[in-house]
Amino acid sequence: MSNTADTFPRQYARTQGFRLGEPRSFTVSPDGGRVVFLRSNAGDDPVHRLWVHDAATGEDHCVADPSTLGALDHDLPPEERARRERVRESGGGIVAYATDQAVHTAVFALGGQLWVCDLATGEVTRMEVDGPVVDPRLDPTGQHVAYVRERALWICALAKPDKASQLVGEDIPEVSWGLAEFVAGEEMGRTRGFWWSPDGQRLAVARVDEILVEQWHIAHPVDPSTPPTSMRYPAAGTANADVRLAVVGLDGRVTEIEWDRERFEYLANVRWDPDGPLTLVVQSRDQRSVRILVADPESGATTLAREDTDPQWVDLVAGVPAWLDGTRLVGVTDSEDTRRVTVDGEPVSPPGLHVRYVVHAGGDGVVAVASGDDPTAQAVWRFPVGSVGPPEPLSAVSGITDAAGNGAALVLVTRTLEHTGAVTTVTSQDATSTISSCAAAPVLTPRGELLLLGRRELRGALMLPGGWRPEHGPLPVLLDPYGGPHAQRVRRSANGFLVSQWFAEQGFAVLVADGRGTPARGHDWERAVAGDLAAAPLQDQVDALEAAVAARPDALDPCKVAIRGWSFGGFLAALALMRRPDVFHAAVAGAPVTEWALYDTHYTERYLGLPVDQPDAYRRSSLLDDARKLSRPLLLIHGLDDDNVAAAHTLRLSRALLEAGRPHTVLPLSGVTHMTPQETVAENLLLLQLDFLRAALGLARG
Repeated sequence: MSNTADTFPRQYARTQGFRLGEPRSFTVSPDGGRVVFLRSNAGDDPVHRLWVHDAATGEDHCVADPSTLGALDHDLPPEERARRERVRESGGGIVAYATDQAVHTAVFALGGQLWVCDLATGEVTRMEVDGPVVDPRLDPTGQHVAYVRERALWICALAKPDKASQLVGEDIPEVSWGLAEFVAGEEMGRTRGFWWSPDGQRLAVARVDEILVEQWHIAHPVDPSTPPTSMRYPAAGTANADVRLAVVGLDGRVTEIEWDRERFEYLANVRWDPDGPLTLVVQSRDQRSVRILVADPESGATTLAREDTDPQWVDLVAGVPAWLDGTRLVGVTDSEDTRRVTVDGEPVSPPGLHVRYVVHAGGDGVVAVASGDDPTAQAVWRFPVGSVGPPEPLSAVSGITDAAGNGAALVLVTRTLEHTGAVTTVTSQDATSTISSCAAAPVLTPRGELLLLGRRELRGALMLPGGWRPEHGPLPVLLDPYGGPHAQRVRRSANGFLVSQWFAEQGFAVLVADGRGTPARGHDWERAVAGDLAAAPLQDQVDALEAAVAARPDALDPCKVAIRGWSFGGFLAALALMRRPDVFHAAVAGAPVTEWALYDTHYTERYLGLPVDQPDAYRRSSLLDDARKLSRPLLLIHGLDDDNVAAAHTLRLSRALLEAGRPHTVLPLSGVTHMTPQETVAENLLLLQLDFLRAALGLARG
């Protein structure tokens, strides 16, 4: 466990951003009496274990511990490494699991081997099947487990593990069965590629053919003898994977599911729940149309249950589609400038309450997480269906609450500005209990002051050093945004401001602001970035800064302003420095997207369209033509193993800057992906950014 003598950068790196030790990945039993979850033993312990929480007694029991199983989480198959990168999984041990419908048994992969756990007794057994095993999942009845091995789908009976057999697969390197393709995992939130039928007799399985997808190569320059890693990456305007869906019986019979794949090439989601039919969500390439289809597993035919369209794009929302009583379709649609829950097409949530995702649909209501007038907060709500009564909040509405569960019990994870960490409670009609957290307590306390900034009432947070007083004089300003669509930084969660507060403690006034494109402020607000990912996000950062300076001229020095960010935030930081040098005087751009034609299809085309159709949109949003404008200090940082925002983004901008004769600094991170989980890298990366910003703004060291 880290101690109070740690510096914050060291503690932040060691605790993986204070995520280690927090309970996560919850599964609630049908009666609500038990909750299965993952948690490591301490705030600096990266090894996750499988636990069961008894809701009646409030006790937690560890049922699977990798350290006692003699199985280390190493030598991961490439498919598992890719899955973890898509979900930003930096921990180790048991990082994913699946249960049967009754939540009596769990399966998981560890070190490429298949393990089965009796959740009542804690007995753990290694199945004698050939590996490597990827994404094992029990059938709902708990008799069979299916898993991916070498890009094929395999199955075995728990009672006969030595009889494992390949259910479906092809000896073609570019074809896989049972895996999610890149854009599904990275952009759609679909990280799986097969789904059991409720009776456990067949599966819906995705077949992915990547033969037409561009092949990219990620080199390892620190070891020239290592061959480059090859991957299929669908850059904007190029071919996507050809994704099909088939129903495969335990006898090997294959029935292909039919839909208009030429028009709807994205398979966004599949549901095959006990209370509903086999249901698909398919999306058009331009993302302006989404169809919910009901499939007949016997014939493969599909019927249209619902279609949503939008002139810009239709958002994919987690938790839907779902079914009430197996007959009424639960979805989400935008109306009256609000994202609303619908049942059979009719809204059941009110205008002004922006739904973020659906947790559960059952009985006479739908449970969802939503934000009201304040987008910095979110709560859990129950929306009655077919009965009189208003929406009912199931959690406090002043913080950030996430939820998982069913009609018997809900797991509520609540964060606030007043306290770091999260409180996890299990609530049902009969009892309330708490799942304990082992997360570390930060060595500093965030002091974020939430602000409404400018005429658009941009949500912002201002952090000042502890002990600063007006007579000390104004401070150099550091903007610390993400700034891109579909993501927020200004939320009522103290942990979200820890790094920003650390920079404040080094002598900065740190401003975090969310501009147009961020969620929970309405349909039109989110679509203000359509066709141009640069203009509105940049203008909103400038407006937020000007409004903050006007509100706190005693604290903010507009003559010394820097900006830092990662991913879209890195793009925004470099953009700000090159296009508005009158406002910004230094920037740190981490893993920036510099040329959107190099980023993936599903994300980029949603906002900018196809490059061949909308070349001006790509030109407006590119950084390369701005290279000649650079006149201030710029630090570019990029992981050389990044398979999301390839290092080519930074290298192309650096080349353009060099050709324009513009001095700049590049920090390549060998062995680092889009995440920075390595402890020494994460720690020193914060310190190096600080040193650069101090030097760039002419500040004294220390």
